[in-house]
Amino acid sequence: MTGLPYSDPADLTEMYLELLKQALTASLYPQSAWRIEGMHEGRVLITPHPYREAYRVKGHDWPMFGYSMVGHYRLDNVRACVESAIRDEVPGDLVEAGVWQGGTTIFMRGILKAYGITDRTVWAADSFEGMPAPADANDGADLSHLAYLSVSLEDVQANFARFGLLDAQVRFVKGWFADALPQAPIKEIAVLRLDGDMYSSTMDALNALYDKVSPGGYVIADDYHSWPSCRRAVDEFLAARGLSPHIRQVDWAGAYWRVGYA
Repeated sequence: MTGLPYSDPADLTEMYLELLKQALTASLYPQSAWRIEGMHEGRVLITPHPYREAYRVKGHDWPMFGYSMVGHYRLDNVRACVESAIRDEVPGDLVEAGVWQGGTTIFMRGILKAYGITDRTVWAADSFEGMPAPADANDGADLSHLAYLSVSLEDVQANFARFGLLDAQVRFVKGWFADALPQAPIKEIAVLRLDGDMYSSTMDALNALYDKVSPGGYVIADDYHSWPSCRRAVDEFLAARGLSPHIRQVDWAGAYWRVGYA
């Protein structure tokens, strides 16, 4: 009697990470096809839409359930950056500032798990209380009243656990970025993902964490092309440092660059 045949490990890794991406973006479930259309008197206006794969792939809709709203292209970008850092032995951990339901950081931990990486940590930094109120009219749109964007630390931890990925290689930094990130015990960063949307949140994260990104590491700005406030913060920060990296576009919203590379 012979044992069961084994699949190619590379095929299993690809299947796992693709399935994880589909699950995190709720792309497996047509019932998730709702879209936020706007606001009226402080209330979110949502309407059902037929599920459109192209919308979910590009992150054009906000799934009413699921763990990430960034879409497939931006998760593929996260995977490519993490895999490159692993392959090139760039030292450091994986960090996201602004995690919502935790989807992108769950994906980061899944990538490490798939490749058997045990010497890197995933850091999930967030207020876990929703968005802050803008400091002024130039700081970005006011989304501080949206309960949809307010996810507690306990709920994010539970989301990691649902995927079997809550362990000692995941750590959480709770608080507003200006207060929490300078105190976070993060030493080296291989991939830094910024998803704070607003000028102040983006600048606070860059000021606290950019110098910890290893040469050859990656910085991803989720809202560089979609939020002028985010782009202004990134551009001003880099200009003040005399830095001019080659900023590459991910999709209609995101961008990224490699530290130390022109």
